[in-house]
Amino acid sequence: MLKFKIIAVVLAAGAFCGLGVAAAPNADDPIARLLSGGTASEKRPTAPAKPIPAFQNAGPSPGAMPVGQAPVVMSARIGEHEDRTRLVLELSDPVNLRTFTLANPDRVIVDMPQVSWRLGAPPQPSANGAIKSYRYGLFREGDSRMVIDLNKPVSVANALVLPPSGGFGYRVVIDMFPVLQAKFESDAGWPADLKQRESDAEKAAMAMAPPTGGKKIVVIDAGHGGLDSGTSGVNGSLEKDLVLAEALRLSQMLKTRGYSVHMTRDKDSFIPLPKRVAIARKYKADLLISLHADSNPDSSVSGLSIYTLNDGRSDREASALARRENQSDVIAGVDLSGDNNPVAPILINLAQRDTINRSSRFAESALSRLGTVTDILPRQPHRSASLAVLVAPDVPAVLIELGYLSNRADAAQMNTDRWRANVAQAIAETVDRHFAPEPDTQTATAPKPKFQR
Repeated sequence: MLKFKIIAVVLAAGAFCGLGVAAAPNADDPIARLLSGGTASEKRPTAPAKPIPAFQNAGPSPGAMPVGQAPVVMSARIGEHEDRTRLVLELSDPVNLRTFTLANPDRVIVDMPQVSWRLGAPPQPSANGAIKSYRYGLFREGDSRMVIDLNKPVSVANALVLPPSGGFGYRVVIDMFPVLQAKFESDAGWPADLKQRESDAEKAAMAMAPPTGGKKIVVIDAGHGGLDSGTSGVNGSLEKDLVLAEALRLSQMLKTRGYSVHMTRDKDSFIPLPKRVAIARKYKADLLISLHADSNPDSSVSGLSIYTLNDGRSDREASALARRENQSDVIAGVDLSGDNNPVAPILINLAQRDTINRSSRFAESALSRLGTVTDILPRQPHRSASLAVLVAPDVPAVLIELGYLSNRADAAQMNTDRWRANVAQAIAETVDRHFAPEPDTQTATAPKPKFQR
């Protein structure tokens, strides 16, 4: 379910809100003086004596640093003025960062090495300024990202950095100025070196899969992750954490049963949708199981459901879920200039029909077994939708919505060890049943004396 961890800030004209740092101006704080002095008559700021350097080399970023050693983002502040919107990030250590814009939808991306986020819980947005909302988190191992959703187009000035002073750490100042939509769209796009870095990282991740020794191969996909938190539960739980815990449990169960198991993610990191599909195809998976948790404006709706891919026809609820789930890459600021939605061309392939049929057989079998250990969505628990994570033409795949985090009973039981163990066990038993040798037709239909009456 794609109700994201959207970190939003109130944008009051001529003022700013503090996220972990007091918002009142401080005479010893140069950022406070900058913010309180912003007027329409000011010129754009010039580069400081000590700018934050940009990425110099293409290719993958260095490996992830242990969280305890990574720079810490301690606070964020946003100021709205007549001529600009200003973002200030306070960090424990200086970092190399890059800002750029992406269109459709309009976003500002702040890309940086892996950091530890300690921003606390900021207030909700006012929707009056340039910034609609923002979110942050791990984009992938070694890289963190902040994605800023815009209410109106902007141009982004070069980042300024101020050294620690007045009790504050390193502060990065990013100014965004209003521009016409046409100008925004002409400037938007990935910097060439970052695009190459993404391509190199993708190629490295898709290296040749190791042999599996003839074992059946199952890929488990824990939905969302990193800066994409998925839906938030009525009890405060996050979808990305819930499904990762269940995916790890299911993975261990299947390994003990003799399967070759791979996970699209085994930690709190973001994985683009096409890459999740590519991982399943890389390992030539016999089955892909994607785990999610749902939400609904009607808090009384509850129960587990299973989705398989359809041919583009679905009811209103299924279509709405597909739109939410398929927006995961937009949420994380992924490059969408290429064809990242292979649903339509793949669905014309006749080979897809057999894959969908096998996926549907698994879904029906799973619902039968899961119905003995958890509540099932009363109305049409086996549903179909054009979900991007299910589109591999040669990999049977299901997306299991474990329950509704918007329902108090569902959210409560999904956070218990007993429920998680029972559900993982039921899915594992369904996998066994799915791969069990089919009985020989002649043998099965031939009369056997011990069954005769």
